[in-house]
Amino acid sequence: MKELEAVLIAFREGTHCEAAVWGIGDGRSSPTVIARSSPKVQMPDVLPDEPGQSIPTNFGTQIVTRVPSVKKIWLTVGPCDPSFSPEDRHIKLLMPVVTQFTQAALEVEHAATELAERYEEINLLYTIGEILGRTVTLEDAAATILTEISETVGARVASILVHDARTNTLQAVAALGVPKEEIPPISADDPVSVSARVFRTQHPLIVVGKGVTFGTESPYGRGEMLSVPIMWTTPTGGQPLGVVNLADRRSRQPFTAGDQKLVTAIATQIGTAIQNARLVSASLDRQRLLQEMSLAHDLQMKLLPSTDGVSPEAEVTARVVPAESVGGDFYQLFKLRDKATGVMIGDVSGHGYRAALIMALAMSASAIHAQNFVNPGEMLGALVHSLREELETTEMFISMFYGVVDPEKGRLTYANTGHPHAFVISEEGTSTRLSAVNPPLGMLDEVPSTASLSWVGRKDLLVLFTDGVSDARNSRDERLGEERVLELIKENRENPTKVIVDRVFKMLEVHTRAVPLRDDLTLVVVRS
Repeated sequence: MKELEAVLIAFREGTHCEAAVWGIGDGRSSPTVIARSSPKVQMPDVLPDEPGQSIPTNFGTQIVTRVPSVKKIWLTVGPCDPSFSPEDRHIKLLMPVVTQFTQAALEVEHAATELAERYEEINLLYTIGEILGRTVTLEDAAATILTEISETVGARVASILVHDARTNTLQAVAALGVPKEEIPPISADDPVSVSARVFRTQHPLIVVGKGVTFGTESPYGRGEMLSVPIMWTTPTGGQPLGVVNLADRRSRQPFTAGDQKLVTAIATQIGTAIQNARLVSASLDRQRLLQEMSLAHDLQMKLLPSTDGVSPEAEVTARVVPAESVGGDFYQLFKLRDKATGVMIGDVSGHGYRAALIMALAMSASAIHAQNFVNPGEMLGALVHSLREELETTEMFISMFYGVVDPEKGRLTYANTGHPHAFVISEEGTSTRLSAVNPPLGMLDEVPSTASLSWVGRKDLLVLFTDGVSDARNSRDERLGEERVLELIKENRENPTKVIVDRVFKMLEVHTRAVPLRDDLTLVVVRS
């Protein structure tokens, strides 16, 4: 108040009267000097209560009036030199100046106080931002966050509850002032719980009342409680993730709107951290799943036999493309006695991991049975006996073709259990369908029947493919069709089997373009 004191000194020099400003500061009961024209000015013996009221004091040597202000401030004029006396006009002269100075001082004081308070809040938000930025999981940071919040708002008890979608409950991930284990899960539909209500309504709540236990929050609810929703803000709105609870304030003062606003800002930071942690976890899980699926795909492809294993007796090209990372389509090749070649193709109902499991079991068992049974029907009968339990448990079945090509005897012997796409294409370009007269494996326990037809060595082609090839769809949902596949193979029947398979899959690629596969693709072409 040096500027105000300079004004009072100038007033004394011009009027020959002393002047002073008195006030009662925070935490004080009696007035003290704020500014005065000289140290000899004494505090008056009477102070008016009403602003603007002027009264003489000390036997007329002073005039005192109450300054209009939120605080108790008074202006005195006098004593004056012997030839002068204080007058009301002196008060009227000084009052606007004193009022302006005191009002400015109060505004500065208020601004400084609010800045100090805001600094504490800003510092808290910055601190929590740093804590969350250094950690991936909320559990690592929650205890520290609660400590920081509680010190700022003066709460002895606090907790962070996070919603578990699987159980639809709010579960404590951190607690202060009460063991976390003593806070039971709270149903998000609980009609009594404050936390559940705040979570459902997405609005903060201050509950006041001596002895209030707040239902399931009773372990840490003591008379008053501030509960704020933890929100994740999205472009389409907000998603509640949990609740922050504060209770048992040290000052015994009620929580304020400022406290609520501060904790809401912190809860938003916590919500961002929770969502980021979940996204990181989901990304890691997806990455692990993709790695596992890639490994499963590689393993399944390695289970399929090399076509070189039946050469030079047979020239075989085969290709399998699963609709997912793993599938239920497979083929199997066997080098049999007397230069005969066993060829199998199978399509397990459905696709994915369960189909892949049945496929792996079928390939493993067939490798044993093909060496023990010459008759194709008997071999498939033994195979279904080996797989009966797995097929019944999974409620799956297998459409399968198994044929034995014997070029020296000029015969193709086969058994077909529900596989529709099995053909022999002759040197002349005619196609003969190898009919599926038996139901798929797993539907009946009967031994499949066996059929045979003549075979012209190195001339005839055995062509086997699964439904995924003929049913492949384009962007207009049009099927490729069995006829187009057979026509292309007939046109290329004199080419090596590899060329035939490459051209069929090229046709599939052109037909489907970017349309995802609906089913596994398998094609086997045999010349023997």
